[in-house]
Amino acid sequence: MAGPVLIFDSGMGGLSVARALREHYPQAAFCYACDNAWLPYGVREDSTLTARIVRVCRAVVSTCQPSVLVVACNTASTLALEQLRAELTIPVVGTVPAIKPAAAVSQSRHIGLLATTATVRRPYTQQLIDNFAQDCRITRVAADALVIEAEALIGGAKPNAKRLAAALAPLWQAVHADVPLDTVVLGCTHFPLLKPWLEASAPVPLNWVDSGDAIARRVGQVTNTLVSNHHDGRCFTTAPTASLQAGLAAYGFFAPHCLSLDDVFSGDLPLEN
Repeated sequence: MAGPVLIFDSGMGGLSVARALREHYPQAAFCYACDNAWLPYGVREDSTLTARIVRVCRAVVSTCQPSVLVVACNTASTLALEQLRAELTIPVVGTVPAIKPAAAVSQSRHIGLLATTATVRRPYTQQLIDNFAQDCRITRVAADALVIEAEALIGGAKPNAKRLAAALAPLWQAVHADVPLDTVVLGCTHFPLLKPWLEASAPVPLNWVDSGDAIARRVGQVTNTLVSNHHDGRCFTTAPTASLQAGLAAYGFFAPHCLSLDDVFSGDLPLEN
């Protein structure tokens, strides 16, 4: 039987990718893993974080034996994809800000990039802009606070209106610029979870673009084992909390188990269970 699709994120943001994957592949089995003990990733030092990402991904690959790993986190993807692909024996699909599709739909050629501090400043992000949106004005907005708001939402709380307003203020200023912003890239997988609140608070209708559909299409390209007789639903976190259980259930996952990192070693994968 084919292994499940493993979705990994720093926290609950990968659930937005899980939603897109389920829409594309309703018969596939999925597992979910997050390193919420280290949340948020976007404010941590690069080399330490890279080692942590690889360690956590190795542990969960060993545990659930997936057919493909989806790194549903922009920060983790820009840091650790190369090393993960070198060390793992399964395909690894990463996440990058949806600059290319945003440039395709923007009429004003003014695009907002709403992301974490780490993603906003990454050279990889600038390369995407140079490659696909060279003729566009890009307003970069680092909105790390939205990660915490999205996590709280999955835990059952409503987003804090004042914090949302403060984080989004630079974006709304760009809407009223001489060349008005008309498209926003949701450059963190947490942010699509907040889309209803983002749309409601926007002063004008905007195009909101995320990476979910592109990731789902890529998963279909790298593996032909997406039809399964079971839907798995296992979930692993590095800091399980009871408040997340209902939110995870809404996305088709069982109560989270604590992911043990103690047995991870430097040998070749797959590791023994």
